[in-house]
Amino acid sequence: MTMTETLSSQVQRWLHEDPDPDTRAELEALLAAGDEATINERFIAPLAFGTAGLRAAMGAGPARMNRLVVRQAAAGLAAWLVDRGHADGLVVVGHDARHKSRRFAEDTARVMAAAGLRATLSTGPIPTPVVAFALLHLGAVAAVQVTASHNPPQDNGYKVYASDGAQIVPPMDQEIEARIRVAASGPIQLEGLDHPLITTWGADVAAAYRSGVAQLDPHTSTGEQRRLLKVVYTAMHGVGADTFFATMGAAGFTDVHAVPEQRDPDPDFPTVAFPNPEEPGALDLSLNLARTLDAQLVLANDPDADRMAAAIPDPSVPGGWRALRGDEVGWLLADHLLTATAAMGSKRMVATTVVSSSLLRTIAEQHGVHYEETLTGFKWLARAALSHPELHSVLGYEEALGYSVGSLVRDKDGISAALVMADLAASILASGSTMAQRLRELADTYGTSLTNQWSVRFEGGDAQADMATLMTRLRATPPTTLDGMNVTSVVDLNDASPAADVLVYRLGTIARVVVRPSGTEPKCKVYFEVLGTGDGPPSLAGLRASMEELLS
Repeated sequence: MTMTETLSSQVQRWLHEDPDPDTRAELEALLAAGDEATINERFIAPLAFGTAGLRAAMGAGPARMNRLVVRQAAAGLAAWLVDRGHADGLVVVGHDARHKSRRFAEDTARVMAAAGLRATLSTGPIPTPVVAFALLHLGAVAAVQVTASHNPPQDNGYKVYASDGAQIVPPMDQEIEARIRVAASGPIQLEGLDHPLITTWGADVAAAYRSGVAQLDPHTSTGEQRRLLKVVYTAMHGVGADTFFATMGAAGFTDVHAVPEQRDPDPDFPTVAFPNPEEPGALDLSLNLARTLDAQLVLANDPDADRMAAAIPDPSVPGGWRALRGDEVGWLLADHLLTATAAMGSKRMVATTVVSSSLLRTIAEQHGVHYEETLTGFKWLARAALSHPELHSVLGYEEALGYSVGSLVRDKDGISAALVMADLAASILASGSTMAQRLRELADTYGTSLTNQWSVRFEGGDAQADMATLMTRLRATPPTTLDGMNVTSVVDLNDASPAADVLVYRLGTIARVVVRPSGTEPKCKVYFEVLGTGDGPPSLAGLRASMEELLS
């Protein structure tokens, strides 16, 4: 093996500092095999904050999630908090049930204590929205949730919240990353878990969270109607089940059935290819159980319970059930909540992202409430609400199954969204109608929006560079037509403030295509929307075919 002197020095230093025997052994095996390409991939650049914090496959090296990277990230965050005047502040730390998550959370608390900050560590795996709630409930200056959300089992992640309860945004992330680089240049100081600056939190905060969620319940359905609603639920092998069932039971939804194979946490996610309710096949067990039980609604959380998916009976589709698209859930929740809060008048707002359906704007206009459109990610949606303290935030949503009801949690929350969805379903069924019919009524009232997405995946160590090359090519030679229609405008959000690596192609007022690199996975995501029936060009299928040809 002929590594450069610089790379060899980096590897040897890593082996010396890495506290985890598993990742040390992994790196030593790569050295023994002479696998310079893989080693270079692991050391080419450190992880950077993306759409939802740090996230990557677990393994050795600064470009992977591991204990040394977590300790360096915690030290950088601690230095940033101290520099901002929070020298004795409280930091909430939580984690999901993935491999290494507990150890990553413990290391974070130990680093915070060594920096003089007070750290409070969850007693066990906990949903992400409960951690975001705990920050505000406990008056903390920051929070960390160790989670890779809906990513594959080999991944883990590190989500950071600021004192306002929302995820960090620029320039906070760059400021923290600068301090991480400083921390990585020297030894990381830690205290023991028995240090007096380290405490724990758990049941009391979770109970307070559930009480807060109960206040978000629109209560458009009666107790009897709720008892009659038969629901199938999956936690997708994640940490949401206990919180979900306690919340739903307290609200009067008692005929709720877990998918037994997916109820309890399992970091290997054995029954699904990807533990993401959006992925084909992820809801198969839920739908099979719903058919067996003759249920009226399927609800699903992703593994850290910040997302919520729903499926409904629909005799017009094969199998008689279909999963709702994220936008469809957003429309249902928005109309339901805006109708239920009508007495508040214009002192309300809703928000969505540039890649979600534009139909929410029409819904907001017809209800006479303020509408905001943000960059992708709840770190931006939460701040849209924070920037309007005079307004009641009714709903923020993004098409990737993320929903935030009210302002209890300044992030997406799959538990509270599930409760509101169940209230809607119970009231609709009690009226003699169906959820499918309700969607048709929304189309009659607000118009039709057809949406879809497609992803271009990248593999290997050059994935990030290949994604950047693709975006550069699109900027240099943008399409002039899509599905036979002229592209009337191209909006590059790199030129916006805040800047984002997003391209928006508009075909007049009837269609839109958005392209952006994912902030959590090595893929470029392409979003399509057609307003109207989609019977003629442009159509979703036609737009996708055009983009596939363009990107081939």
